[in-house]
Amino acid sequence: MPSVTTSDIRAIAESAVLQIDNIATLPEITARIMAIVEDPNSSAAELHRVVSHDPALVARILKVVNSAFYGLPGQIASIERAIVLLGLTAVKNLAVAASLGQLFRGLRLGAGYTAKELWKHCIAVGVAARDLAAQMRVPLQDEAFLAGMIHDVGFIVAIQVWPDKVASICEEAAAGQQHFCDIERDTLGVDHQILGAALCEKWKFPRSCQLAASHHHRPTELADNNRLLTTLVYIADTLCCEAREGFDLTARHQTVEASEPSAVGLDVSCVEHTRRRLPELVKTVALLQ
Repeated sequence: MPSVTTSDIRAIAESAVLQIDNIATLPEITARIMAIVEDPNSSAAELHRVVSHDPALVARILKVVNSAFYGLPGQIASIERAIVLLGLTAVKNLAVAASLGQLFRGLRLGAGYTAKELWKHCIAVGVAARDLAAQMRVPLQDEAFLAGMIHDVGFIVAIQVWPDKVASICEEAAAGQQHFCDIERDTLGVDHQILGAALCEKWKFPRSCQLAASHHHRPTELADNNRLLTTLVYIADTLCCEAREGFDLTARHQTVEASEPSAVGLDVSCVEHTRRRLPELVKTVALLQ
């Protein structure tokens, strides 16, 4: 495909996102939950009122809350208690995860990969990014979890708009040594990062999520003050693809150089710690069922 300009790329992404409005939309209740949590004047009572109107969502949130992922003492039987114990942001992230899990479920990939494997990869990246943030002792654990989960959300757009081309891209990536994003740009004129950023913007996801979606394969292009969270997602994505946690084609040829973690204040030993614990970490979260 001939080279395209930045304006061309933006136009392709915006057009693609518009095409999926009637196919893949963020559920209204999830959009309302996000708006409440992002409003500094909102309260736990408001969030409880909205969440409690969706019994299936409540059940999924309580399932995760009571999994080893959070390690809470005893069983949490009410969403009100879960909100108090976890906080508004964590509950919002679980609501987003439940919604995205439903959207990913209908996707078809190529090269023998299933939609469930793509969702497993997204969950694994979220868990790994959260673990890296926890080791750094920075107040970004919930944010890292959400950014990791949504990093490949651009696939929702790509697979709905160009299903046959995406299957071809997967087959080519599985057979060769070329980076997945390069194949996407050659084939579609745009890659899943740009599509993901456009979708995150449309769905009013936090700015940090938009950056993670748009730069998780190239975090060094971001300004220093925007790089930490996206670098954690980059490292988590690389580790998960190395470990073959679900769909592993996008970062199969990525590596974590020593300079990358240290550039954001992350000790290399933390990366190795997460690498060793990754299978165990993924098993603790009950978001795949």
